[in-house]
Amino acid sequence: MPPDTVKVGVYFISLHDIDFRQKEYTVRFWLWFRYKNKAFDFAKNVEVPNAKSIENTDNYTDTANGEVFTLMKMKCVMKESWEVQNYPFDKQQLQIHIENSQFDSRSLIFVADTVGEHFDPALTIAGWNISNIIEKTGLQTYETTFGDLTLKEAKSSYASFKVDVFIDRNAWGLFFKLFLCMYVSFFISYMCFYIHADSMESRFGLSVGSLFAAVGNKYIIDSILPESSTFTLVDSLHAFTFIAILGTIILSVYSLKLANENQLERANQLDHKAARIMLITYLFLNIIFILKAIFF
Repeated sequence: MPPDTVKVGVYFISLHDIDFRQKEYTVRFWLWFRYKNKAFDFAKNVEVPNAKSIENTDNYTDTANGEVFTLMKMKCVMKESWEVQNYPFDKQQLQIHIENSQFDSRSLIFVADTVGEHFDPALTIAGWNISNIIEKTGLQTYETTFGDLTLKEAKSSYASFKVDVFIDRNAWGLFFKLFLCMYVSFFISYMCFYIHADSMESRFGLSVGSLFAAVGNKYIIDSILPESSTFTLVDSLHAFTFIAILGTIILSVYSLKLANENQLERANQLDHKAARIMLITYLFLNIIFILKAIFF
């Protein structure tokens, strides 16, 4: 006997409380089902497997012409593994996964209700734009029978309704907030090349102070991001800055050595040449990695 068909649709009301550190966000939406088999009690047996918590605030069920219509207002705190490699120019794919926890795919399958829009035109996400919403139906297979002795293999399948929400960040304002301190630190250190070669205290004081400021900026940004094993844009930009400041200190040491050996003209030439190379290299690497994060 073929499984019954259940028509399912979703309409988003709000998406908020995006928390990178806790790997979660909160979503509120209307969810509805149309079906003929009255044994399907979706008001009690809706499962959202990738949710931390589910709150069903409103239910409405009606029967007409032998068809059952169930409408529910849902609030879910969702688990999410954020993609932070290109942060703050990141794009995220959020997925809401709906199943019926009582009946497997032998009893029901989902068909998406794609009529109309999928979210409120007034829906805004602070700092983000919704670029697309895609609905998909299929089967979710688990490598277990859940104790069902009628299954011959150690696997079971359930009808699955998945909604992918694609969001893009409005990044430039956040980018300058996050990295302004880092860039100021670099340019303060960079000014060492225009201080007289034998002014040891001034040159080293600026460089060391700039290094501590850049390190502090890195810790602040890391505190709002989840742990990641990949080398992110944040890591790359700070690494360039640390290396540049270290290079400034090394070149200052060599320039001081030349000045102490009465080679002041050579020390000045070294400072002028190093200043040009350092600035061009630093800006070039920053532009390349930022463009890569935006477009790739």
